[in-house]
Amino acid sequence: MSLRDKNLVFGEYYHIYNRGNGKSDIFLDDSDYDRFVKLLYVCNSNLNFKFNHSIIDKGINAFELYRESSLVDILSWVVMPNHFHLILISRESNLWTENYNPISEFMRKLSTSYAMYFNKKYKRTGGLFEGKFKSKHLNEENYFQYMFSYIHLNPVKLIQPDWKERGIKDKNKARDFLKKYKYSSLLDFISIKRLESKIINKDVIPDYILTGLTCEIDKSVS
Repeated sequence: MSLRDKNLVFGEYYHIYNRGNGKSDIFLDDSDYDRFVKLLYVCNSNLNFKFNHSIIDKGINAFELYRESSLVDILSWVVMPNHFHLILISRESNLWTENYNPISEFMRKLSTSYAMYFNKKYKRTGGLFEGKFKSKHLNEENYFQYMFSYIHLNPVKLIQPDWKERGIKDKNKARDFLKKYKYSSLLDFISIKRLESKIINKDVIPDYILTGLTCEIDKSVS
C-alpha cells in the first residue's frame, strides 16, 4: 500500500513526513537541526538560493532572507533524530500543472538541500532519506486535529519511547521537556517569541485546530 498521495491538490491540507534511509539518524548535532529548520524557511520560496552563498557568505540571517512568495503554507512541524513531520497546504499559484505542483517542489528543494549539506559534512554518499517523501491527505476533521497535536507531542518519544502506547507517565517532566525542545513549532503556539515563528502561517489554521491543540496538550501533559 502506497504511503504517498500522488495527486496533491491545491487548497488541501497534507501531513508530510520522511525519515533517514534504513531508519538511520539524519540529525547528529545541533548544527544539523539548525540547518534543516532554516531550510524549512529558505526553501519555501519560488526563488532559488544557494544556502552558503546567499546566507553564510553574505552574512544574512536566514529568517531575514527575502523570499518573494512562498510555495506552501506550513502549519506545524517537528524535527526528530531520524525523521521529520510537517503539516502544510499549497498556496494558490499559476505554477500548478499536471506534472508540477508547489508541494513537491518545496519538498524537492528541502530534501535536496539538506542531503547535500549532510553528505558533504559527514563525507558520505548515497540517498539520505528513505525514498521520496510520504504524504497523507488530512481530509477529516478528527484526523487533522489528531495529527496536529501528535506532531507537537512527538518529542516526548525522546524521553519516553512508549508514550503513545502507554500514555505519558511523568507529565511534569514531559511538559518541561516540550517547552525546551527547540525543533518544533509548538513554541510558536505558546507565546514564545523567536525568529523560527516565520516558518509557519497561523492565518490558514482553522480555529478548531488551535483550540484542539491547546486541549490535547493540556490533557496529555497537564
